[in-house]
Amino acid sequence: MSTWVLLRGLMRESRHWGEFPRQLHSAMGMQAVVTLDFPGNGSLHMQTSARSVAGMAEHCRTQLRQLGYHPPYRVLALSLGAMAAVEWSRCHPAEIDRLVLINTSLAPYSPFYHRLRPANYPALLHFLIHGSPVWRERLILQLTSRLERSAHQQDELLRQWVSYAQEFPVSRGNVLRQLRAAISYQASLTPPQVPLLLLASQRDRLVDVRCSSALAQHWGCPLRLHTEAGHDLPLDDGTWVVRQITEWIARDAGDANEGKSLGDASAPR
Repeated sequence: MSTWVLLRGLMRESRHWGEFPRQLHSAMGMQAVVTLDFPGNGSLHMQTSARSVAGMAEHCRTQLRQLGYHPPYRVLALSLGAMAAVEWSRCHPAEIDRLVLINTSLAPYSPFYHRLRPANYPALLHFLIHGSPVWRERLILQLTSRLERSAHQQDELLRQWVSYAQEFPVSRGNVLRQLRAAISYQASLTPPQVPLLLLASQRDRLVDVRCSSALAQHWGCPLRLHTEAGHDLPLDDGTWVVRQITEWIARDAGDANEGKSLGDASAPR
């Protein structure tokens, strides 16, 4: 039985998934759902972040072995986490059963000004140089979510995120290492050799949706677009994400059964 592995992006940790892991587990039945932190983030905030996306992927493999989870894995990954998932599937394709990549961007498929919208450069520069945890988390929420919340809901979510940042602070050095890894990563021109689903948000403030469209075109894989959500699609509409995954898996199973039936029908009697 496959294990679902969830990977997040820059500076984010397992707790930022919120209710989504439970939603996915409920839809997948008996399949395990595991959330991992990259070194430098969350429970691993005291560790030095990997200087490469390949290093992040290798650390995921090591964590899973230590936790007692064995391949094949079904990997759902967001943003920087999706880069690590792509590299993982390139180096160890036999370990990956399926990939679901959310709002990611990859060189050389997209230009830098699509991979990170230029309008965000000044705020992110200020974010790196200055910024209290409250200011940083407010900016991250503004850039990554488009969901309309009440003032109380907004304040409660920010309170949670600030408490995470204060309990497990991400050092400026680790932020820079993660950024450098993301900027320098060059994906292979060969598509991942595993079943792959792309999910993207048309109102993503951080990454241009054309990055996902470019990947779908080059890789020949399905792309599902959300018309209202922001960059953190599982946060804004986890129910939609789970529905796209279950329908994709069911469609693949149906195609496989149809192919088997056709094969049986053409077999000699």
